[in-house]
Parts: sequence; C-alpha cells; structure tokens
Amino acid sequence: MAAAPDTDRDAATAGAQSVRRALAVLRVLATGQERGVRLTDVVSHTGLNRPTVHRILRVLVEEGAVEQDAGTRRYLIGGEVSLLGLARSARFPIRAIAEPHLRHLSEHLGDTAFLTIRNGLDSVCIDRRPGSFPVKVLSIEVGARRPLGVGVSGLVLLAALPEAEAADVVRRNRRRLQALGIDPAELLGRALQTQAQGYAYAAVGVVPGSRALAVPVRLGDGRTVAGIAIATITERLPEARVGTVVAQMQERAELIGAQATELAARRLERRPTS
Repeated sequence: MAAAPDTDRDAATAGAQSVRRALAVLRVLATGQERGVRLTDVVSHTGLNRPTVHRILRVLVEEGAVEQDAGTRRYLIGGEVSLLGLARSARFPIRAIAEPHLRHLSEHLGDTAFLTIRNGLDSVCIDRRPGSFPVKVLSIEVGARRPLGVGVSGLVLLAALPEAEAADVVRRNRRRLQALGIDPAELLGRALQTQAQGYAYAAVGVVPGSRALAVPVRLGDGRTVAGIAIATITERLPEARVGTVVAQMQERAELIGAQATELAARRLERRPTS
C-alpha cells in the first residue's frame, strides 16, 4: 500500500531539517579548526539541544566528515569534507589563481597575506602566506570561518553586497555577532564606509598590537569573488603607509580578477551548445 501524501511530506521535511542541522554543526566546527570545538559550544552556537547535537556529531564522525580529538574530546572538521571541497576548487580555482599574487605581497611587504571568500553567511580563509618579517601575525588559520563582516576581509566582502542583502546577512547573523561583542548596526556602518573608500582598515587587528588591511577581488562584471588582506604589527603599518600598501594590494587584486575573468570566459567558450 502506498504511503499517504502527508506522511511523505513529513518525511521530506524531517530529512531537510536533519541536513540543515548537520550543516549548522559543521559551520560551527569550522570556526575552531585549529583547536577544535567543545560539545557544549556546538550546542550553544547552534541552538540545538545536546542529545540532537551529540547524535549528529556521532553520524558525522562515522562518515569521516568530523573527527574527535582523543585527548581533548573536542571536535574538528574531518578529511572527508576537505575531499569534497576539492571538487569546488577545481570548478573555480580562485586559490590557485591568487596564490602567486598572495606570495608576491607577502614577500614584498614582508607581512602575512590572506585570501578569503564568502560562503553563505560567512567568510572563510582559504589561503595564508607568512611574510619574511621575523614577527609574524598569523591571526587567522586556513579554513577559519567567521560571520560575514567580521575582520577586514569579511568587511570588504560584506561591503560588496547590495545594501538590502548586506542588511539581511547581518540580521541573520545577529546572534553570532552579538556573541562576539559586535553591534550589527555599527557593522553595517563600517561596511558602507569600506564601500566608499574601496578598502577595509583595522587600526586594531584580531591579534593585540596588530593592524590589518583588505581589498576586494572583482571579476570583469564587477562581482566581488574574494578579499585579500595583510596583517602586521602596528609599528609596520603607520597611517602614512596605508595608502602605499593599499595601492600594491589593489594592483594584485586587479590581476587576480583579470585572470579569473579570462579563465571563466575560456570555459564558457568551450561549453558545448545544444
């Protein structure tokens, strides 16, 4: 006997809810990739109850999407997620395109350079190149995920959005932003300022005693696809030097954007028509 339509709909709704919950858990784990995240913190950040989070984590561990440190009992993103990510990077290899330019900045400026992209409501660091200066500011590790607008790279990505979309992102991230001590209205104000000046600047960086700059990477059609940033100790980035460093970063960002645009155009030309 066929299942009743209502039963099918209920099962589909429950299945979709399970997927959303699993993704919410993975996003929280991505924020603490270096040290891992405690079960209690996953519960707090997702708003799910403890038994539900524990059940989701158990399945994700079994599937290789999550790992648990035997010593600390903290949870981390697993190798299976990295393997799945390779398919995305092959389709639009912004990291490979940007790598020589990121390396150029780190070598010529002497400071750590970062590449960050948007993923939904978050920004994600996908590459980091330490500079030659002995004191290095490694404020964000590769794979780190933060609410969009947090940090200079996230700010240039948020600033690139239409005003209504940026406001919606901040509204949906409100609870996470407030947990970080960030006022949503002030963040939107900083995004508007960043949009007007063309770059983001933090006189006080993530690491105490540091400063940071970021500029957007745009395709030929004007879309922002990434942000590149540098972080350094305060003494190495006085106000008088900001303009010079921004100009060097913008030059590299334009080269990355041009190469990404050219690659996209070539792939479009090769696409079969039907």
